[in-house]
Parts: sequence; C-alpha cells; structure tokens
Amino acid sequence: MSEQSARVGEVDLAYETFGDEGKPALLLVMGLGTQMLGWDEEFCELLASRGFFVVRFDNRDVGRSSSIDGGAPPDIGAAFTGDTSSASYLLSDMAADAFGLLDFLGIERAHVVGASMGGMIAQTMAIEEPSRVLSLTSIMSTTGNREVGQAHPEGVAALLRAPASDREGFAEGAVAAFRAIGSKGFEFDEEGFRSRALRSYDRGYNPLGVARQLLAIVASGDRTEALGRVEVPTQVIHGDVDALIDVSGGRATAEAIPGARLEIIEGMGHDLPKPAWPRIIDAIVANTERAAAPAS
Repeated sequence: MSEQSARVGEVDLAYETFGDEGKPALLLVMGLGTQMLGWDEEFCELLASRGFFVVRFDNRDVGRSSSIDGGAPPDIGAAFTGDTSSASYLLSDMAADAFGLLDFLGIERAHVVGASMGGMIAQTMAIEEPSRVLSLTSIMSTTGNREVGQAHPEGVAALLRAPASDREGFAEGAVAAFRAIGSKGFEFDEEGFRSRALRSYDRGYNPLGVARQLLAIVASGDRTEALGRVEVPTQVIHGDVDALIDVSGGRATAEAIPGARLEIIEGMGHDLPKPAWPRIIDAIVANTERAAAPAS
C-alpha cells in the first residue's frame, strides 16, 4: 500500500503496509531520527511473504509524521546530568503512538519488532500493554541502564555530529556516520546509505526532532526491573561490533526478560546489513511461532 497518514490523538503518523491485512499483524518500529525507510521495502516484503501484515511508520518528530513543538529547546547536556525537565515526551508517549496506529488500523494485537530506539519503544509496549503484544523482538537496543549498551567513542561522535545545513551535506554525514557505526563484517553499502539519506531529507529533515527523541530516551530511565515482568515471547538480536549501542545492551535485555532468546550476529554493527536479513527474519518468524504455540 502507498504511504498513508493516521491521526492518533494530537499526532499524525505516516505509515505504509505490506501484505494481506487478514494475516497476523507485525509492527516495525524504527530508531532515533530514522524514518520508516530504515525498514527497507524489500525487508518488509520478505516478512510479508512469511505470512504477516507488515506495518512500518514514521515515529513522531521524524519524516512525515508530526513535529512536536516542545516549547523550550531540548537540553541534552542537562539531561545527561539528571535534569530532564526540557523533555517534550517520553518513550511511553511514543509507545502510545504505536498503539494508536494499531487502533486506527483496527488491529487489536500485533507482533512488535523494534530497532535501536524502536527496540526501547517496543519493550515499553510490552511492559505497558502486554495483552496487545503477541511477541517482542528487540534489535540492537538496550534496557535504559546506563551501565550497559554504552556507545563507543566513534558512536558518540556519530550521535553528536552537528546537523547538516543542506541536502548533500546531510547525505554525506549519514554515510560517514554509518561508516563509523555500521557493520564491519559485511560489505559497506555506500550507495544504499546515501540514497536512503537523500530520500529521508526530501521527506522531512527535522534535527530538533532528533534531539527531542534522544531526550525522551534519556528521560525514560531504566526499564530493567519492568522488563522482568514481560511474559510475551521475546527475541533479542544484536551485532557483536555495534559501536552505538554496545552488545552488552542486548545481552542485558535478554537477561532481564524471562525466557528471552538472544541472537548475536557476528560482524553486525548498528544497522541491518542485507546479507544478515535471512538470519534476522528467521529469528523474528521463529519468535512469532512461539507466540502461536500452545503452552507446554
């Protein structure tokens, strides 16, 4: 289906769907400052071919979804010292957006797959409304505990790089960032990253929105204790050379959630390299099957 827009409370969310709407729903939640384009169309089609009605969307403050006017500008430096008063919203609000999109589509329950910040949102969905989450897959994410999942120096530099001033600068910055944080064990798809960056810029460039999303992550705190109450089938996937969210974040997530399975992909960084798609998709599908299987 071509791109659509859903009104969810006071927020408009841009979304697309793939596959038969009569199949089980699988919601894809993307990460910090990354539009739904981060879930490649071919990746979505491959999931749909495995028997799912796949939904991808732009989170608030990114792409063609609503930009949130938070009044005071986000103060990231203060947030990391404990003052999160400039936060416009939390991960809970972003989780509520995702549930609102499901409501708009008439979907009561869904398999939820999140990457990076999207994994944090997906975790929050499973914590706050577990009856609506059939299964949880958390990819290259972490628990909110600052002692795990820390960015490496190159990851910090990529995260805090100055906003670009023009389209070409934005694309070059994205390529440079993914050279730093992307997968070292797979061929670097420079043209793919550049093309996606240019498409993203054209759909909507919102550097303040990225800062607000980052502040939402910091202000939402540590989910470790709450994750211990998650009962839905959970798959955690992480690369062993992730420079933005260290693999310790994935390990901690799997340790926190009872019965969670952990898949460490050698050579994968903070991206979704195409050669790893079969392994990632197989793990997602196997996890959904756990949700469908009768309790033993």
